[in-house]
Amino acid sequence: MTDDKHGGPPVHALLADGTTVCIRPVARHDHEQLRGLYEEMSPENLRLRFFGASRRSAEMAADRACAAPHPGYRALLAERQGQVIGLAEYDTSGAGTEAEISIAVADGLHHRGVGTLLVEHLVSAARAEGVTAFVADALSENREVLRLFADLGLRTTRRFEGPEVRCTIVLDEDDTYLSAVEERGRAADVASLEPLLRPNAVAVVGAGRRAGSVGRAILHQLHAGGFTRRLFAVNPAATAILGVPCHPSVTALPMTPDLAVLAVPAATVPETAEECGKAGVRALLVVTAGLDPDQVRSLLATCRTYGMRLVGPNCLGISNTDPALRLDATFAAGHPRPGTAGVAVQSGGVGIALLDGLSRLGIGVSTFASLGDKYDVSGNDMLQWWESDSRTDLALLHLESFGNPRAFSRTARRVTRRIPVLTVDAGRTDAGRRAAASHTAAAATRTMTRGALFTQAGITATRSVGELLEAAALLHSQPLPAEARVAIVTNAGGAGVLAADACAEAGLRLPAPTPQLVDDLLAVLPEGAAVGNPVDATAAVTEEELANCVDRLMRHSGVDAVLVALVPTAVAAATGDDLVRALTRAPARRVKPVAVIRLEQALPVELLPADGGTVPSYSEPQAAARALAHAVERSAWLARPAGTVPALEGVETERAHAVVERYLDRNLDGGWLDPRSCAELLDCYGIPQLSWAWAETEDDAVLAADRLRGADGRVVMKGYWPGLLHKSAEHAVHLDLRGDSQVRAAFRDLETRFAGLLTGVVLQPLADRGTELFAGVVQDQVFGPLVLFGLGGTATEILADHAARLAPLTDHDVHDLITAPRCAPLLFGADGARPVDLEGLEQLLLRLSRMASDLPQLAEADFNPVLATPGGVSVLDARVRLLPRRPQDPYLRRLR
Repeated sequence: MTDDKHGGPPVHALLADGTTVCIRPVARHDHEQLRGLYEEMSPENLRLRFFGASRRSAEMAADRACAAPHPGYRALLAERQGQVIGLAEYDTSGAGTEAEISIAVADGLHHRGVGTLLVEHLVSAARAEGVTAFVADALSENREVLRLFADLGLRTTRRFEGPEVRCTIVLDEDDTYLSAVEERGRAADVASLEPLLRPNAVAVVGAGRRAGSVGRAILHQLHAGGFTRRLFAVNPAATAILGVPCHPSVTALPMTPDLAVLAVPAATVPETAEECGKAGVRALLVVTAGLDPDQVRSLLATCRTYGMRLVGPNCLGISNTDPALRLDATFAAGHPRPGTAGVAVQSGGVGIALLDGLSRLGIGVSTFASLGDKYDVSGNDMLQWWESDSRTDLALLHLESFGNPRAFSRTARRVTRRIPVLTVDAGRTDAGRRAAASHTAAAATRTMTRGALFTQAGITATRSVGELLEAAALLHSQPLPAEARVAIVTNAGGAGVLAADACAEAGLRLPAPTPQLVDDLLAVLPEGAAVGNPVDATAAVTEEELANCVDRLMRHSGVDAVLVALVPTAVAAATGDDLVRALTRAPARRVKPVAVIRLEQALPVELLPADGGTVPSYSEPQAAARALAHAVERSAWLARPAGTVPALEGVETERAHAVVERYLDRNLDGGWLDPRSCAELLDCYGIPQLSWAWAETEDDAVLAADRLRGADGRVVMKGYWPGLLHKSAEHAVHLDLRGDSQVRAAFRDLETRFAGLLTGVVLQPLADRGTELFAGVVQDQVFGPLVLFGLGGTATEILADHAARLAPLTDHDVHDLITAPRCAPLLFGADGARPVDLEGLEQLLLRLSRMASDLPQLAEADFNPVLATPGGVSVLDARVRLLPRRPQDPYLRRLR
């Protein structure tokens, strides 16, 4: 049996209890194990499976699963450490889009999610083959299988026929099903991380007797940090290290540790991991660096075989500051302060900086993971852990790569509704690596793609570790502002000006105070105060006056946040007033954020102790404004309901697949669609195109021009040959052609200049005047399809006025795409002009998104220009490139 016929290559995934299984197609050599799977079932389970108990049932079932493949049949099995524990099959009987499904799970392994996981993988395979529904017959007393079908998250109907019930499961991939899969995946993921982040026993393998070794440093951190559970060292040359009992090998330990920390030479990591797996260790932390590709493959294969979760290799370690555990398995210089921030990083240096910064701020850390080379445990895993951890109210990430960005995005969208998720947008210099294949690929930088991911997921993206800590301080300590209206108060006019500039540059608004507010503030401020925005309270302001001023600003409906810029003065020193205390003495009553700017402050950001909380204090106005702007963005994201992907009429998905398959059958390596195939593909999705005609001879061109001419009689001629990308750059376009003679002359010109290349021409009526836009999509192998939109025409690359969102686009995403580019005012009717057809523009982007989501073979599409007028929207020029790619379900539960 081949992978292509039976559901793809083997993958590993997690059961409900966090154990690892392999899901793979059935092979002929599985016959004995499959027969044993059935023979070892109890008579009752055999009766429920086969509606009777026959000695031939096991043999016949194994024969069926291992028979030569036939169209419409798939069989997947689940195995653990080489032992088959479950089987799921479907069969369409060679025709139709409905398939019979059957499931078998080994006795003793029910209620652990084996059957559900197998069905999820069958659903994914079936959808790719055009199967639209599963049907299954079961005895009405078989509550377990009926519950499995009911809990999948798919639409299921039942029809009772005597003692039997016929279930029909519709294979719609809607959000209900994805959410159900996500929830099952989250629970399994968290369960699998328990041995790693809440181990009952830890062994440090490779702890040295001499000071300076990494293993000894980690052992010291665990021992000195007060790890509350069992701790062992593994070293054949010692009986104790740092007072910790030492044993010659993992197998010689008095008990099997949940977590083994490997600090051994790279060459011995695979062998040591194998020893751990055989001993029953459930998680590995590999701090060793320098593993070669073969060693990495061996390490990961061992982890998958024995069901061990892996952090690293090449990492700083992990920590859980829960007082009941006090796990510090790192080689950082100090212990992290217990607190409420979850931290996951790929860089050990960034990890140390964040641990130090969070400890200094007093926020502290709940759980820390240095992911290193990130071959298994990822940022997605840690987000799900923090989502389930009542101790974490803030998540900080530093990720240089994403294993499954689409799954990460769905997880992050859910988690950010509960706690702030912040990241350092690392690797921004990837923007310099631009593809040159087309306008779309050139515009779609990795920076733009990551930005789209963060924006759509509600993640607060910062540009440095310092900015990350600045934002974390405010989000941790202050309520979110309702909007971006900021009032500035200062005791020094110059400091207020600096703060005002910083706010404006950060996109915050500084509304002028109302007359009533002016009167209220003047009533509590000293003589000479100037009430504008900023409010100059003068150097004579007292602690009480400043507190009253801030309180009145807080109560004003036109103010969402207050920034207080203070400088030390001799006046305050002489009177004994503490202006900072005016802001920290009663923050518990405040429902709006307040932050302090102290230009003399030595540290970039501090959290000042206050009654009932803390107040953030910044040494630079720009830092305070940036942090507040991040809070405004988070508030706006939370206030907006989750978007939906609108249903579209007139989409012919099957026809589109046929167009793609027909082209790839003729062009095995893929390429750019010819104009006729391209137009047909766009027509499958109802994407509006300007009228056009294809001509291969001069006479055909004249006839086509006669049919296409509008009221003014002018047409456009565009040359075409395979591989032509930039018609304007090649001077392969003739505009404003009038009459037959000009059409003939234009055709002859193209035929002469591009002799041996030209295969035909495209003719179109000269388009009306309007706004020229650009829309396109790039299918990123990691991030999925990215939709771009912005100013089009010949200026699209020069001005680079583009916005991007990851498909599938929701209604909110489309709105963001249209309003984000600098050219957006042109679309909404700038300078008294009529707005363009915004609804038509939204439909075009949604249909482009749908096309990219439906067709993984669509490598890129480039619509430039798209003409937008008040009367409608149409594509004037389109190019589409296809590649022979297999569809892959980004939401299917599997480990990397």
